[in-house]
Formats: sequence, structure tokens, C-alpha cells
Amino acid sequence: MLTDLPTPAGPVSLAEDRARTARRALLSARTSESAAMPADRVLSWLAGQARLGEYRVTPVPFSLLRGWRFEEADGNLRHESGRFFSVEGLHVQADGLPDRGRRQPIIVQPEVGLLGIVAREIDGVLHFLMQAKMEPGNINSFQLSPTVQATRSNFTGVHRGRPIPFLDLFLERGRSRVLVDVLQSEQADWFLAKRNRNMIVEIDEDVETGEEFRWLTLGQLLRLLRLDNVVNMDSRSVLACLPTAGAGPGTAGDPAAAAVLRSFHDPAAPSVHRMSEVHSWLTGVRALRRLDQRRVPLREVAQDGWLFSGTEIGHDSGRRFRVIGADVAASNREVGSWTQPMIQPQVPGLMALVVKRVRGTLHALVQARVDVGHLNVAELAPTVHCRPADHTGPGREPLPPFLMDVLTAPAERFRYDSVQSEEGGRFYHAENRYAVVEAPDDFPEEVPEDYAWLTFAQLTELLAHGNYLNVELRTLVVCAHTLY
Repeated sequence: MLTDLPTPAGPVSLAEDRARTARRALLSARTSESAAMPADRVLSWLAGQARLGEYRVTPVPFSLLRGWRFEEADGNLRHESGRFFSVEGLHVQADGLPDRGRRQPIIVQPEVGLLGIVAREIDGVLHFLMQAKMEPGNINSFQLSPTVQATRSNFTGVHRGRPIPFLDLFLERGRSRVLVDVLQSEQADWFLAKRNRNMIVEIDEDVETGEEFRWLTLGQLLRLLRLDNVVNMDSRSVLACLPTAGAGPGTAGDPAAAAVLRSFHDPAAPSVHRMSEVHSWLTGVRALRRLDQRRVPLREVAQDGWLFSGTEIGHDSGRRFRVIGADVAASNREVGSWTQPMIQPQVPGLMALVVKRVRGTLHALVQARVDVGHLNVAELAPTVHCRPADHTGPGREPLPPFLMDVLTAPAERFRYDSVQSEEGGRFYHAENRYAVVEAPDDFPEEVPEDYAWLTFAQLTELLAHGNYLNVELRTLVVCAHTLY
């Protein structure tokens, strides 16, 4: 029932509705404590959940994957049900690659997953229902995940597991008020055109949650985002989609803080580019840059240096990533044990956002990046999006723009700096360093044509639509909330 939800009288425009949600989210972001769950108890609660059951992840040979097989016709690695996902070959021809292109393994998962967070006002402040969830790829097993985190195969029962709590709040119209609902991409260097439905829905009723769920304010979640590997990638993606423009410029005691608040919350704040210019710029990149994708038999990737053994598929350079098998036991999951292929990166990445005050408003320097698995050629990405070891070690690749600016920046210019896990359901021990680095005053405003300065309000406005910001930039957008 939604009759008691705090909705304004009479019809409102979409812009007014988003501004109202932005004001409520800002209040939640400024509420760093809650009687529902004290912030200093979250880590002990997560640790306690890990002690309640059996959790084990063991790398195994491909021959021990139950229900998975390499198909004779093309060598692709598939599940016998024909569902979940497959590991196939991808041949890509794109600007910056040799004429013959490049082949690599890729995860193909056509079905759209659901990442959903339930919200509710407690003592007049929006709280978000977060789940302590084990994922096989997480280094520390348990992290804070959305209320619901499931593929279509999961919630239609292909895995023959237990029902998923709270799923009806997202799938049945009228059960809740929708605050966020948008399709967003995942890692385009390892997934082919993968998308998830990112949702936040609000209820007005007190629901039975169970020990694996807790209500937290956005402020508490922002405090936890300062820590390594606590808030998982799916939660970061969903929370980044909360609107911010229209909450008002707010008040701040110093110019730096005021510049951050204007960047997020004041739609009238001065900006380098109008939104029409931003759309035109990205549309131009998508129209003019080349990205030809062709699915090929997995065995064909051997032509580009990929080596097959009984335990892994890896590149002969020792770089890139490996495909491995994993045997998983998790007593709190809908299914208690299973096996699956996973991707394991060889080295961690660096995702850094350079920020600078321009015309009194904080701007972020983003790039229009083409990745092999993108659905629509290019998406906005962090200023630096790379694996530094690929560019600073033996046989190094050319330096990407602004990498050395970040690597040589003094510690006091790092406004945010943490290590965060990537999607633990498909990637094994995948971590990236995420950083927000404030540029010095003499840092140039003129940038290469694939880069642009945007305010955070502009970025969150783009997040109302799918396939504009990649998942790494979405993480940095929500982490940047910690700046105020």
C-alpha cells in the first residue's frame, strides 16, 4: 500500500519529482548516524554473518564444472540449461587496434539482471535496505549488496533455489513508489553488451527483514565507501543513479566545499558545457569512432595468443586476464553450492577522476571511452581508466592521457582514495583503486577532444538514462558524494 507515502498534492513534472528525490537523498547523505543501525556496528554485523555458515571458493579444473561444457562445434563454454551465461570468443575491429583487429574471450549474458534497493523513511530520513551477501569473487566474501541482486535465471527459478526476498516489490506494479529505474551497463572489457536494471523503490510499511538485512542512511553508506571492499559494485552502481540536481546549492563554510555542493545540487551552477553540448559531443564520438564486434568460436582466440589448458584460458603475455573454474559453497545463498567459470584479472586497475574548480563549481574530467563490449560504441569513463602495470612495466603499452598526472600527484590532492571490488558473481578477486584527485590551479582547462569537463549534477542527470556512464565512473560518482 502506498497511500501514506509522502507525495506532493497534484500532478508534478518529472523534473520536480527528481528534485524532490534529490532533496530527500541529500538529507539522507547528511545523516551519518541512525538508530536503525549504528554505523560502528556495520562491520561487526558483516563479520557475524560470515561466521553463521559455510563459505568456500576453490579454483578447479574445467572438467570439474558441473553442468558446464566446452561445445564441440565452436569450443564455447556453456551451461547445459542454455541459460545463465557463456564464455565465447569476440573479434573486435576498432580505432587504435591493428587492422586485423583483436580476439579475446568474453562473457555473453543476454538476459538483464535486477539490482534493486528498497528505501523507506525512518524518523523522517530515507534509509536503504542493504543485504550482507557473499559473492564467490569477493576477496573478503561478504559485502553490502542491494536488497535484490539477481539474474533473470535466478528469479525465474532456473537455478532451482529458494525464493528471493522482496523481489515482488520491484516486479509488481503498485507495490512501491519508484525513485530510480534505469538500465545500466557492466564492465565492457569482459562482458558483451551486458546490462542490469538498476532500481530504487520506496515503501511506507515496516517489513520483516531478517538478520542478513539492515536499514542504512546514505550518509552511513558514504562513510563505509571510504573503506576498502565493504560496499559492493552493484550497490555503488544503483546508489550513483540517485538524482542530485535540484536539491539546492546548500551552505558551506569554505569555497572548496561550496564548489562541491554547487556541482552536485545546484542546476543553475556555472558549467563549462551546456547539456545539449554534452549530448552532441558524445553522439559525435559514437557516430565517428569505429567499433565492429563479431562473436566467434572461443577456440579462435588462440590466434591472438590465448592459451588453453585444463585449468585456465590465459594470454601468453601474462597480462590481460584468465578464465578459470570455481567450486562454490555458500550456505546463505538461494542455492547452497554450485560451480561456474570466472574471469580473474592479472593486475589491479586504476580508476581516477581528476576534478577542478571552474567558475566556482567543481568539475570532473571524463572521457568518451570505447571498449570492446560496449552496446553503443562509447560511454563516459573516468579520466584515467587503465591497469598501470600495462603502461609502466616491461613491454609497456603507450601511456594514456593524464596517467602520470595521477601517479605523481601529492597525497594531499587525493580527495578520495580506496580499493573496491568489482562484480563478485563473475570476476574472481577483481579489485581496482578508485581515486578522486584535485588538479592544481594551473591544470589546463583545454583537454583532448575525447575528454570534457562536466559537473556532478550533469553526470547524475545523464544517469537517468542507460549506457551513458560506465560502471567505473558510476562508482566514482557515488564515492564523490563523500567530498561534502
